[in-house]
Amino acid sequence: MKAVRFHEFGDSEVLRFEDVDRPVPGAGQVLVRVAATSFNPVDDHIRAGVLAEMIPISLPYVPGIDVAGTVAELGADVTSVRVGDRVVAMLPLDSAGGAAEYVLASAEYLAPAPATIDLVDAAALPLTGLAAWQTVFELAELKPGQTVLVNGAGGAVGALVVQLAVELGAHVTAVDVPQNADRLRSYGAHRVVGPLDLAAGPDAVGGSFQVVVNHVRVAPAELAQLAAYIADGGVAASTAGPIPEDPARGVRSASLWVRSDAAQLSELVARVDAGKLRLHVADRRPVAELAAVHADAGAGRVTGKIVVLAP
Repeated sequence: MKAVRFHEFGDSEVLRFEDVDRPVPGAGQVLVRVAATSFNPVDDHIRAGVLAEMIPISLPYVPGIDVAGTVAELGADVTSVRVGDRVVAMLPLDSAGGAAEYVLASAEYLAPAPATIDLVDAAALPLTGLAAWQTVFELAELKPGQTVLVNGAGGAVGALVVQLAVELGAHVTAVDVPQNADRLRSYGAHRVVGPLDLAAGPDAVGGSFQVVVNHVRVAPAELAQLAAYIADGGVAASTAGPIPEDPARGVRSASLWVRSDAAQLSELVARVDAGKLRLHVADRRPVAELAAVHADAGAGRVTGKIVVLAP
């Protein structure tokens, strides 16, 4: 079968589109015929080796943490899915493997794919959806009626945070570039503003918030400025570096390390099928072009979620 692999850490040029052996499922495993994976920023960091101590991987490594596809073969003791089922999953970061014709996945990671969207587009959901879910419900512990500021609301995770928060009944202020404003309003954001002028402080956006969610990578000094946007007793949840806590004001801070969770992923799928959660796919690229996708991301040319189509 065909797959993209890298045999050593480095820039995007280490990615090779090559022939590899088709894997065979063991006990508790499922062989999935991949329809698509997607690009996530962590893919770039894993390939470059900057996460090698945190995420030890074996080389050669097939990137692609997200997978959407069809069950092709079952290992022993698998009863939760059947051959032919359409599934999605977030694969373990240390093994990944979605950028291939077939991938092995533990049955415990699999959730039914959404029925209302193309299977390839479903690859945009697992990691970003789980990151949004875990941010809203675990880190922020968001409650109905709370005020929430989402910085970087137009991104793949931020857009889902906005939608989950709106569904929950929170009052959402979405922060992003003007070209994303109409889309954010369509998600139900109560207020949409342009990039924050951190020096101006929270009064420029209507005051402080009970929850601040940050998806924008900024310098530590700017993260410290975001703390002023959090109301007394509030919480900061960030996927882009920690916002300092302020115990004197009862402000706590939490950072996300997303994990695979099939039950949560099933909840997200149900919301997609119910029309309560919309995925925004910016582009679809063949897996043979994955090195170019990584190069574009490294150069700052990737501005939305890219789905990567299997061979």
